[in-house]
Amino acid sequence: MSNVGAVEAVCKGAKEASVALASASTDVKNAVLKDAKALILDSAEKILAANQKDIEKARSMGRNAAFIDRLALTDARIKGIGEGLDAVAALGDPVGEVVEHYVLGNGLDVKKVRAPLGVIGIIFEARPNVSVDAAALCIKSGNGVVLRGSRDSAESVKVLVACVKEALKRNGLPEEAVGLIDSEDREAVAEMLRYDKYIDVAIPRGGNALKKIVLENAAMPVIASAGGNCHTYVAADADPEMAVSVILNAKTNRPSTCNALETVLAERSAAARLLPPILEALKAAGVAIRGTAEVKAIFPDCIEVGEDEFSKEYDDMIIKVKIVADLAEAIEHINKYGTNHSDAILTSDPEKAARFAKEVDSGAVYVNASTRFTDGFELGLGAEMGISTQKLHVRGPIGLKELTSVKYVVTGNGQLRK
Repeated sequence: MSNVGAVEAVCKGAKEASVALASASTDVKNAVLKDAKALILDSAEKILAANQKDIEKARSMGRNAAFIDRLALTDARIKGIGEGLDAVAALGDPVGEVVEHYVLGNGLDVKKVRAPLGVIGIIFEARPNVSVDAAALCIKSGNGVVLRGSRDSAESVKVLVACVKEALKRNGLPEEAVGLIDSEDREAVAEMLRYDKYIDVAIPRGGNALKKIVLENAAMPVIASAGGNCHTYVAADADPEMAVSVILNAKTNRPSTCNALETVLAERSAAARLLPPILEALKAAGVAIRGTAEVKAIFPDCIEVGEDEFSKEYDDMIIKVKIVADLAEAIEHINKYGTNHSDAILTSDPEKAARFAKEVDSGAVYVNASTRFTDGFELGLGAEMGISTQKLHVRGPIGLKELTSVKYVVTGNGQLRK
């Protein structure tokens, strides 16, 4: 079969299989997730062996440490994949949920109910666990899914998806509901994105280059993120110890992720007091500090940078620092240089916190907490399909409900329109 034929077959198969998935009971869908977890845990040795091949290939291509971290699986991360499946199974089933219910004057009973979108096409880079997160969310929300991972994670993804497909078969559902395009041909992505008759929405999960490719080629709607240039503003009344611990976590917990902290903004009136212990802690953790001339005057052990530095996203153990006059300037800076992803304020003033939350134009805003919580699992969604920085039709973590649309179910007893 030609590559074009193979891609179309996967997309068409997912569309046809999605009908059975849309009508599957909650118990059956949860059983699939439970079996998928068992199969993945039982296949841990095989998964790690496949992942090692991916890592060796990535290293031979000169990939950096941050990329390798995103790609790598460990026993703990495989266990985490299983926990994610459990978490999705434990969530309420959104399909059929009555969002609104009313009766018209003519007696028509109108219900607005949640329904699956149909088939989700997700194109992702590096992280092999995304394949299972995406499949789990689509299965539980009654959607088919077409997965396209990068060549870097191909071996790992094949084994993981095979486990999910087997779980579908064990529970009487078509394995084609979770489709995988594993061709190394780059044209396979563009081909997949032309099949709007099979795929209802596309979601890119990766860097700006991937997002650009999907937006330029997709014939179907796209839900995308603009990256993660995330900020934390340290107000003059911030708790000093909290500021150190929150910022250290936000930057160093996993710096390669899109919700990791990239910029610290400090209020000028307290910068000389609050910044040194924060920057010392970051430096001790191995973070390279880049700051304006004003920051360097307070903390000499940093690389001086200009204003153009603040649009950059590192995804690495590097952070940029700027001193601002007040909350208003901090909000202005974030809305100018941020990517509408995740931004935080550290303050003891409820009014400042409320203003920050209202005026910062981001999918997630935090008060006295790490930006690293912008994650479907951490926010109680079980898992996520990605983080959307758009405003239609979803913003923030894309969980179960975000993978549904609505339909109107109207029941009458012979009413006719006049």
